[in-house]
Amino acid sequence: MLKWLDQRTGFVTMTTEFLTEDVPGGASYWYAFGSATVFAMMLQIATGIFLTFYYSPSAATAWESTKYIIEKVPAGGLVLSLHYWGATAMIAFMMMHMLQVLLWGAYKKPRELQWIVGVILFIVTLVLGLTGYLLPWDLNALLASKVAIQIAGSAPIAGKAVLLFLQDGSGIGTLTINRFFGIHVWLTPAVLVLLVGMHLAIFRWNGSAGPPIDEMPKLKPGRFWPDQMFMDTVVSFAMFVIVFALAVFSPAPLDAKADPNNTQFVPYPAWYFMALFSLLDVVGSVHLPSAVIDFLGLFATIIFPTLLIVVLIALPFIDKNPSRRLSRRPVVLVCTGLVLGGAIILSFVGQYHVQEQQMLHGINASAATTSTAGGVYAVDTTKNGGAGGKVTASTAGAGATVYTTNCAGCHNAEGTGTPNVFPPLKSNPVVTGPADAVIAIVNNGLTTPITVDGAKYSGAMPAWKGNLTPQQIADVVTYIRSAWGNKASAVTAAQVSAAK
Repeated sequence: MLKWLDQRTGFVTMTTEFLTEDVPGGASYWYAFGSATVFAMMLQIATGIFLTFYYSPSAATAWESTKYIIEKVPAGGLVLSLHYWGATAMIAFMMMHMLQVLLWGAYKKPRELQWIVGVILFIVTLVLGLTGYLLPWDLNALLASKVAIQIAGSAPIAGKAVLLFLQDGSGIGTLTINRFFGIHVWLTPAVLVLLVGMHLAIFRWNGSAGPPIDEMPKLKPGRFWPDQMFMDTVVSFAMFVIVFALAVFSPAPLDAKADPNNTQFVPYPAWYFMALFSLLDVVGSVHLPSAVIDFLGLFATIIFPTLLIVVLIALPFIDKNPSRRLSRRPVVLVCTGLVLGGAIILSFVGQYHVQEQQMLHGINASAATTSTAGGVYAVDTTKNGGAGGKVTASTAGAGATVYTTNCAGCHNAEGTGTPNVFPPLKSNPVVTGPADAVIAIVNNGLTTPITVDGAKYSGAMPAWKGNLTPQQIADVVTYIRSAWGNKASAVTAAQVSAAK
């Protein structure tokens, strides 16, 4: 039967040649990271298909269907948690695999295209993780994804088009969920499988690079089957045991349903985006002119990651050193260590900041709404064309609550804005100008590009009239007109109701 099949397909011969080839330098657990990544991808596809049987992508049903999977579907919670932790395992092992290839110089001739396909694979995998983050439609999904979308939308030239494509409307809602669902379930997995096939085909043509030495390694006893296959299986199985244990003892979280009126929730990014989140947070906290902060924010979120990707793709052509020995490649190793060390430090800083904010909002909620951190909330002024009202601690606290929930994701907790997308509210003459103008913007939204202090901002602001009560709008307008050093009069609900 096998002979008959081999005569017509060649599968048996190809499989035999694949399994019986010698491994340069002998079989090693160092070579198992790639196979473990492929296994994690298979786990993600299998669990993802199961979840699509029950998941319903809309703002009205996404959270409910996720909760139904966890509570009602047999083994649904376990499968969802396997999918959740499997994503972490896949990205972690892909990072380790890329790091090993980088350190061992396995990107050098003749494996340039193999490396480039691997870098693109890594980017697609991050997109897969990013798009899956929104689908549960809980509080963290809404707020964290909102920040990610606005960062993508801040890119020069194509930013606005990317923002409209991802958001699919003026705000995040059902159309956004459907767009992310399509990208997460169909587009990126299809591209991922094609790239994996291309990566493996090129690998089969070039063969394994072997250890980081310049001379050809001596062939030690060890073939792909059974020696290397056994090691690949051991690593993959160990990874699955860890993922399964995490799924059982630390199930996938599901926060309360996405609600713009929630007052205390602090969003947190996935661990593999924590360094970028922390970098943006550091930039937003510095006290520099707004134009400088805008550039630093653009550099942290768009320019630096793009340059890093370009350098990784071009690395085989930049690094002309023919040697693969670690001792002969100090520049590449030092640069790799600096980038990796910086990312780790930023990740820890970002995690600490998130936990600190969660404690402030969760343990001392009353203080969070009346604190004067970040600006002066209690002022009494009748200047700048306002109604002459007084900003009290209670009105400022209520406004801070509305702002933290609905506005901070775009304009930053410190009112410094998002570079090139959303303008700063701190020291903004429009904010401290006539109250009617500010009320009109909050009520009706703003879709046209604007310029503040010479910097252009192209982000679209949704209309909050109908989503927030007149009192809430009055509170938040009062808050932004008196926080972060701004000094302007309070606004009343009557003014908001009377505004056109």
